[in-house]
Amino acid sequence: MKSIRIFCKNINSWVDVPKGSTLEDVYFQIGLKMPFGPTNCLVNNRSEGLHYTLNDSRDIEFQDITTDSGLRTYTRSLFFVLYKAVNDRFPGARLRIGTPVSNGYYCSLDIVGGVTDSIVNELRMDMQRLIEADLRFRRVTCHTSDAIELFRQQGLMQKVKLLESIGDLYTHYYTLDDADCDRDHPFNSQNKLSDFFYGSLLVRTGQIYIFDLIPFGDGLLLRIPDQKSPSLLRPMKQQDKMFDVFQEEQRWQDILGVSTVGELNRAILSGETNDLVNVSEALQEKKIARIADHIAADEKIKVVLIAGPSSSGKTTFAKRLSVQLKACGKRPVQISMDNYFVDRELTPRDENGEWDFECIDAVNLDLFNMQMTQLLDGEEIELPFYDFTTGKNVPSGKHLKLEAETILILEGNHALNPRMSAKIPDEAKFKIYASALTTIMLDDHNYIPTTDCRLLRRICRDYKYRGYQPQEVIRRCPSVSAGEEKWIFPFQEQADVMINTSLLYELAALRAQALPLLEQVPEKAPEFATATRLRKFINYFVPMPLDAVPPTSLLREFMGHSVFKY
Repeated sequence: MKSIRIFCKNINSWVDVPKGSTLEDVYFQIGLKMPFGPTNCLVNNRSEGLHYTLNDSRDIEFQDITTDSGLRTYTRSLFFVLYKAVNDRFPGARLRIGTPVSNGYYCSLDIVGGVTDSIVNELRMDMQRLIEADLRFRRVTCHTSDAIELFRQQGLMQKVKLLESIGDLYTHYYTLDDADCDRDHPFNSQNKLSDFFYGSLLVRTGQIYIFDLIPFGDGLLLRIPDQKSPSLLRPMKQQDKMFDVFQEEQRWQDILGVSTVGELNRAILSGETNDLVNVSEALQEKKIARIADHIAADEKIKVVLIAGPSSSGKTTFAKRLSVQLKACGKRPVQISMDNYFVDRELTPRDENGEWDFECIDAVNLDLFNMQMTQLLDGEEIELPFYDFTTGKNVPSGKHLKLEAETILILEGNHALNPRMSAKIPDEAKFKIYASALTTIMLDDHNYIPTTDCRLLRRICRDYKYRGYQPQEVIRRCPSVSAGEEKWIFPFQEQADVMINTSLLYELAALRAQALPLLEQVPEKAPEFATATRLRKFINYFVPMPLDAVPPTSLLREFMGHSVFKY
């Protein structure tokens, strides 16, 4: 049998393997021992499932659940197991998977009588039996027309709409195959269940070693392993406000008839782009106006604090809120919290010895609280200015004194951290959490991570306005995410109100700018895996005309041509 040479990065060595070997075969051949097993593999910096067949030389690197791509592979496989459990017990019932909340995934299930605790318990036990049966996930490549007909027969019309709208000649899907199992096993079915996912799955259900399914809201919550402590489930988080925002957005999408990408693509292709844009923008503006009305109606509120993760559109939101406050007869004044940084030599350092500008102690909390107190007491202050070139905090020469109708607007990473505004009376402040919470799904079983949406925004903005190459933006993602996990997300539920800055149509609008930038990332770069995944996912969206995005749109902060000055 002919051999090929493979370079395995896990062992930093070349190995000879039989041509036609799968990645699963190679893993066992070279004797790797990963404590939680391999989930997928980077092949020339592209993420592939362990089903992948090697026919010529490649660089490979096996991934496990502690990596982002490994956890996604594990989670998608768990989605399929849940779908099979639902299909076996409630044939034809619509299962929608995907809202990330409370460190799990909220799933809705449309069945007569609703979802009860006993139903959730039964489904959990069904899933466990499917896992113990060690069923095989098989990847099938076929003409897209054949896949469309298959999913039409299964009643998965959201997948039908998606595949019909993208125009690919070939596609792939997965089956949950029990051919290797005892024919008398209760889960041995004559008809294999099929599903479509835009990423790889595990090889067998037996690789799923930990999960949970619990009642949540009017549906259920699928719990997954903790990436940092893989032997444990992610700890539950109380995220009632976040969940309410997701639910409200999905109710509106259902009313509009555009809850999945297939439906969005159909609407764009049928000439409904302007209607979609106008309704999406009007809904967002209406929410901003309501927040402004609430603030203006309370004479005690003098300070509005706005926080949110990177690329959530906080700056444009603050500007649009200011416009609405002016319409309410108020005089909003925006203050940049960046100007309260301490001098460079006083900035804390991270574990790598680098300046940690994400840390709250990089901010002069004493100066900030003193000046806010002085303003609220009717005194005049001189605002500080932080010179990023010299790393020094100096007087700005700009003076400020609050008048009767003045409202201070402050946005920044630490705006919701109690330490940031410790000296400001609670009744004087109004806290807002702004984030781009992507609620549209590829289809009922494929959610779109909100982090991907924000990353695409950041790639477009940073290239256009800050001179950063896409590869560099992707490289910085882990440190940005770590800062958000530590300094922003823990305080989000303390907000008085949450606003979703994502727009229903935005990924169709970003596609034209994002794709050429993602294609700049070279194959040899470690960031190529993320760039490839993002390219693949955004290609599912039919592009829409860029001039359909209004100049006042929050999306213009990332695309350019906004009426607002930054």
